[in-house]
Amino acid sequence: MKISGKKIGKENKPFIIAEISGNHDGSLSKALKLIDAAKWAGADAVKLQTFKPELMTIDSKKKKYLVKHENKKWSNKSLFDLFKISHTPWEWYEKLRGYSKKKIILFSSVFDIKSLNFLESLKFPAYKIASFENNDLNLIKEVSKKLKPMIISTGMASLNEISKSHNICKKFLKNNDIAFLKCTSSYPAPIKDSNLKTILDMKKNFNCEIGLSDHTIGSLATITAISLGATIIEKHICLNNKTGIDSFFSSTPDEFKSLVNDAYISWKSLGKIVYGASMSEKKSIKNRRSLFALRDIERDEKFTKKNIISLRPSIGIDSQFYSSVINKRSKKKIKKNEPLKWKFIKK
Repeated sequence: MKISGKKIGKENKPFIIAEISGNHDGSLSKALKLIDAAKWAGADAVKLQTFKPELMTIDSKKKKYLVKHENKKWSNKSLFDLFKISHTPWEWYEKLRGYSKKKIILFSSVFDIKSLNFLESLKFPAYKIASFENNDLNLIKEVSKKLKPMIISTGMASLNEISKSHNICKKFLKNNDIAFLKCTSSYPAPIKDSNLKTILDMKKNFNCEIGLSDHTIGSLATITAISLGATIIEKHICLNNKTGIDSFFSSTPDEFKSLVNDAYISWKSLGKIVYGASMSEKKSIKNRRSLFALRDIERDEKFTKKNIISLRPSIGIDSQFYSSVINKRSKKKIKKNEPLKWKFIKK
């Protein structure tokens, strides 16, 4: 997969997405600072959420439209009011796009056809489908038809539902333009509900890039996901723990920078399939075990477990040949603690 020329795949560093969401608090200045923070922290891309509140839900205060949540930023607010607080004003987009152009990749989640057409008019390079929209197959079809890289979060989705999305995408896109993100759609997500082994199964079932949309606190889930083959990581970013509607489960710039570093170290540790001594191990080979005389050994004496021993360092016959030496006879007198050499052994 490529987004704005950036290669995504197991041979490349993980593609790290900083999700701004509504953490700009309705301030363009803060939105620009979040772009700077994402760049500083080492993210590859900044992602927006593009919607109008009236195209997300009904403007109602009835109980069924109220959010029950432990955090007071969300609790007892209507869905409509939350979306009104968190939406990114469309009149900002030209400024955001221009500001990001030479700094960092900018793309967006898309929630409806009107938002899609708006983003298309601005020539956004890729699209994301959020977990709560992954059952909107018509939206997925319309986004796929734009023939741009597409990332779909899979929170709450069954394997059958993900397969349906994949099949629709494949009608218009190649597999290298499709990615699925393992996601736990709770905020914050408990680490015990991450079920990251699913990444391995997703890689087996879908021949495309698999990543993680990480709503847990900290970087442990991200590190583990990369060790399982995740090539894309998405994490919410905030300016601080107080600023932003989603800040209670988002990473501050310092935390995000630490996550990026941890992600790259995790990826680097995967390396490649190697047996034998690595470059850094070669100097350690001399400290492996070899065979030594446990006591003085006379000429023509048989080697037994009573007169030879395996010890460090490797200055004698390699210890793997212990069984080959036992019951052979000595060509010469060998002193106690002397390393054995093949030239000492009668054939």
